[in-house]
Amino acid sequence: MTDNLKAELSAGIRQLDLQCTDEKLDQLLAYLQLLIKWNGSFNLSGITVEQEMVSKHLLDSLALGPYLHGVTLVDIGSGAGLPGIPLAVLYPDKHFTLVDSNGKKTSFLFQVKLTLGLENVAIENSRIEHFQSNRQIDMVMCRAFSSLEDVVNKSQQFFDYDCKLLAMKGHYPQEEINSLPPGYIVTKVVKLEIPGSESQRHLVEVMREKD
Repeated sequence: MTDNLKAELSAGIRQLDLQCTDEKLDQLLAYLQLLIKWNGSFNLSGITVEQEMVSKHLLDSLALGPYLHGVTLVDIGSGAGLPGIPLAVLYPDKHFTLVDSNGKKTSFLFQVKLTLGLENVAIENSRIEHFQSNRQIDMVMCRAFSSLEDVVNKSQQFFDYDCKLLAMKGHYPQEEINSLPPGYIVTKVVKLEIPGSESQRHLVEVMREKD
């Protein structure tokens, strides 16, 4: 079964036009196995079928790859480490901070970091509005985490004029876009095609409006 998953993951990554070594494929699949192992106790994912996890977790997260900005990225409401962990595997030259207020989930993330040897990952057990970074943040990412308005309000401490928000949404989120706080603008909306998934996926990029 693992060989089939590896082939499916490799094919999906090629469809996304991304580069991935065999070693990184093995890391991504090792992460998937950890997710499956810990899911029963920690309720990390509502998806329990391995093949669905390849598409709806790994490939869905990796689809953000071409749109990453800068070197220092924060994944807020990271939960099981999505999208931060798959992206950290694929982009070892970038630094990812995974923030979640749920202690069980951050315990899982620490285990993932240790097992996969991800030196470019930091984990913070904190509410996003209380999290402070001693680094300049280039991008804030989120997947299945609240509305655009709520995300911007809770993470506004990061938004100088160069920081971008990259939010993964399902259907085109027109109402959420209309409800953005004053001073923030949508700079990009991309409809994503996720290999193996028929669900609608949109990527929304938000920045602070320049004077």
